[in-house]
Amino acid sequence: MADKVKKRTARRFYDYNLLAVVIILICFGLVMLYSASSYESTSLFGDDMYYLKRQALISVGAVVLALIVSRFDYAIFLKVSIPIYLLSLALMAMVRFTPLGVTVFGARRWLNIMGLQFQPSEIAKIAVIILLARMIVGLGSEFYRFSGVVKVLAVGGAAAFATYFFTDNLSTALIIMGISVFMVFIAHPKTRIFVILFIILVVAGIALVLFLDNIASSSSSFRLRRIQVWRNPEKYSASGGYQVLQGLYAIGSGGFFGKGLGNSTQKLATIPEAQNDMIFTIICEELGIFGAIIVLLLFAYLIYRLFWIAQNAPNLQGTLIASGVMIHISLQVILNICVVLNVIPTTGVTLPFVSYGGTSVFFLMIEIGMALSVSGQIDNPSRRELQKAVRMRTMNTPGTTRTSRTPRTEGRRD
Repeated sequence: MADKVKKRTARRFYDYNLLAVVIILICFGLVMLYSASSYESTSLFGDDMYYLKRQALISVGAVVLALIVSRFDYAIFLKVSIPIYLLSLALMAMVRFTPLGVTVFGARRWLNIMGLQFQPSEIAKIAVIILLARMIVGLGSEFYRFSGVVKVLAVGGAAAFATYFFTDNLSTALIIMGISVFMVFIAHPKTRIFVILFIILVVAGIALVLFLDNIASSSSSFRLRRIQVWRNPEKYSASGGYQVLQGLYAIGSGGFFGKGLGNSTQKLATIPEAQNDMIFTIICEELGIFGAIIVLLLFAYLIYRLFWIAQNAPNLQGTLIASGVMIHISLQVILNICVVLNVIPTTGVTLPFVSYGGTSVFFLMIEIGMALSVSGQIDNPSRRELQKAVRMRTMNTPGTTRTSRTPRTEGRRD
């Protein structure tokens, strides 16, 4: 009985800081969603809170789900990682080859099952995180050899290829591959190889972009045209560069403190779908650079909490799960803001917890629940510090004597 109480006390730590910053981001996202979407939702649906009510309902359910997931031992997710991985591949295949696939804005990426519409590629992100965490530990010393690294990256690469092939979603495929590569980088002791590989990939990527830019004018691929728009948005302002230019105008017109909450003019049908991928531009226009910095600081603190959990996890599997969630969120934030600032070509990546999209929030909160589950098995740091302080105070109190302890030899027989 005493051992059970001691174990429960030692595992009482729960990262409320992580939960709090996520809830703050969700609440802030709901406020900005209403500001960015009220005009469009009134025009389309006659209800200025149409998008807000849908997002708020899903967000509340997602937070509750995250709290439920956090109460499970994360070892359970590792045990079912292979079925979840295979399920994600099957669901993505259904998008392309069955009538259940739904096309939205010209992209067939959604699946509609009994009225429930979602993107299976979001499940693939979770599946890759937990399966790679299981594989890396399961391979043991083989992981440190070239063959082990190839096996792990092959699993991540297969999910990335399936995402691109079945749902035609290049940005999500790149995120899945990025999660795989960075998880291997974190777990592998030889960092020099990855640094050299990264430099080679950057140089090759720049050369590839320059080559594709030269052939883009004679190609019908919309992805190649995006490269031209990215390099010269003013020239293509009437077509692909319109959204990017209007977003830059919104950012520039906001100044340091912005025009005030709700006072954006670019959201009035000027920026298409402002509540989705381009919501950061509305933040900059209404709240200025100051508001944008606050948002980035919130994301920085969120990533720091995930880093802290990964660093203090009780085992390597917990470290890799928390690291995978941290990598996923970091990549989405970086890609979204880079697109808004026209640093990279346009991709359909949402700003986590802020952009409109029930599927994104729902599955992101499952990942947060897994990270909280890892934090629940970390020894309570405040409890350790308290015990240390009590010992130090006892040692430094006048009149007390320090006695040495000898090892117990209960039941020992000569």
